[in-house]
Amino acid sequence: MTLAQHPLPAFVSQRLACQVLNVNRNTLRRYIRGVQFCGPWPRIHRSRKHARQPRALSDTERETVKSVMLSETYCNQPPVQIYYDLLQQGQYLCSVSTMHRLLREDNLHGERRAQRPSQSHMVPRLVAQHPNQVWTWDITKLPTQKRGEYLSLYVVMDLFSRYIVAWMLSRKENSALASQLMEEAITRYDLESSGL
Repeated sequence: MTLAQHPLPAFVSQRLACQVLNVNRNTLRRYIRGVQFCGPWPRIHRSRKHARQPRALSDTERETVKSVMLSETYCNQPPVQIYYDLLQQGQYLCSVSTMHRLLREDNLHGERRAQRPSQSHMVPRLVAQHPNQVWTWDITKLPTQKRGEYLSLYVVMDLFSRYIVAWMLSRKENSALASQLMEEAITRYDLESSGL
């Protein structure tokens, strides 16, 4: 191993040299220290990062798995569902983690279903130019001294002046009471005859 016998230039680190030559750094260090194992010349330990696993899928098997995952039947399903669906049919292609790995390689990992594009809708805005043109109302729960009991406060407010046009306090909340409050407020301010 010439890398161990000749010193490296000053600008080249051991890490860089081992990475370029695809040699494990521990193997180089053993050579340099003169450790002998497996005969006079120790075997070269290649970096495991680039080493092919003995049980890895072949290129044709990888393409088969990808084509199944991208088929019309499974294109919207996650790998776990594809895996168990294929097992129910009596097929085993690869593990779930391998399916995830193959999808990650092609940047297909993540949400696989067709997504609706984001939409921006105009927020409806009410604008009042003078009093009694637009009213808004709400119901608020007010706690009593007894735990778990609440009173409902109905409030009708004029949007232009922020004036409380009508209000009512009730033990219950229903649409009939809200309608009654609105009718009383319209009658009180005589809005039907004014044409507003």
